[in-house]
Amino acid sequence: MAIEQTCPAGLLPSEEAVLLLYGPEPIHEGEALAKAIIESVERLTLTNGN
Repeated sequence: MAIEQTCPAGLLPSEEAVLLLYGPEPIHEGEALAKAIIESVERLTLTNGN
């Protein structure tokens, strides 16, 4: 799974959880990755008071 190579630890649930939530195809990995990025940006934005 490419997610382990592109995301820092703790950004996404375990590989098994990603497979259960999104599915096994590369497009599903992309969906999980995109959602994690969006949530991280939103969290950082809120943390910085913007």
